[in-house]
Formats: sequence, structure tokens, C-alpha cells
Amino acid sequence: MGLRPAKTCRSLEKQPWARYSKRRPRKSFVKAMPHLTLLVYEMGDRKAPFDYTYNLVATKDVQLRDNCLESGRQAANKYLEKTLILQYFFKVRVFPHNVIRENKMVAGAGADRIQKGMRLSYGRPTDRAARIGAGQAVFTVNVAKENLPHIIEAYKRARKKMSGTYRVVQKDYAERK
Repeated sequence: MGLRPAKTCRSLEKQPWARYSKRRPRKSFVKAMPHLTLLVYEMGDRKAPFDYTYNLVATKDVQLRDNCLESGRQAANKYLEKTLILQYFFKVRVFPHNVIRENKMVAGAGADRIQKGMRLSYGRPTDRAARIGAGQAVFTVNVAKENLPHIIEAYKRARKKMSGTYRVVQKDYAERK
């Protein structure tokens, strides 16, 4: 069985489950942490002279799974690697802390005799997600000023991979935070 659709875990109404302790595993709400798909957070040349910082900012609250962030990162970074060879610095600004739980259901003949339905339906940890608030930056790219069309195209490719609505915000490199 594959991944459930993203629409099942996109909203922020559910309670977040993020407590996982390595030092005191008995105190953890989450007993086993799911593997993380998003592993690389910084790409490109960090020390080159840059003029502008472009952020991809969420316009509404949304929850994105780690595989969604990873596919958006790959789409944008692959385009930037082809067009701006080591003339940019790309950074993922969110981390998937929230653990998504799933109550798996059995389908087929005789399933009603095996399964308990929603009784004790706490669920198992299956995936991780990042909770993104409105106005929060998801990706950041530092570039020289003549590369603006490439950044817009890279963010356009990344937005197609992620649910939610986003806008591009420009800042001077000197005043970034």
C-alpha cells in the first residue's frame, strides 16, 4: 500500500504530535520516529557575493509532508543547477517536526471480524510534516540581481509540487534575516 493522498493531512485542525525524546524514550508521545525524506537543506555556493534574497512565502496556513518539500526542493534546485551554475545559494527554511499518525484499515471479505474499527484508534506514526504559517518562508534563494527570471521559474516549478498558495518576496541581501 502506498502513501495516502496529501489532502488527508493538509489541514492544521488536528493536534500536532512532535514529542520524541532520545534521552528519555519512555516520556515520548511518539515511540518510533518515521524516516525523514528531506535530507538536504542547503545547496549552491554559500560564500559568493549576492545582491538579493528571494523567499517563497506561504499566503495561507498549510501542513506539508516531507516528501512534498523534498520534491519541491528537487524541482527548484535542478533548474537552478542547470541555469545558474554555482551562482546561487538555496536553503530550505522549514523542518518537518510534526508526526502524522494513521489508523490503517483492513479491506476485503471478513474484515469486519478482524478489525476493531475506530475503537482505540490512536494510529501508528507513518510520516512527518512541517506546519507552515501564513507569511512564513519555505525556501530562500540568494542570487545576483540579473538572475530574477530564473528564480521566478524555479519557484514556479517548486509550487507545482506543493499544495497551498505562495508568493515570491524580494529583499536586499544586506537586510536579510
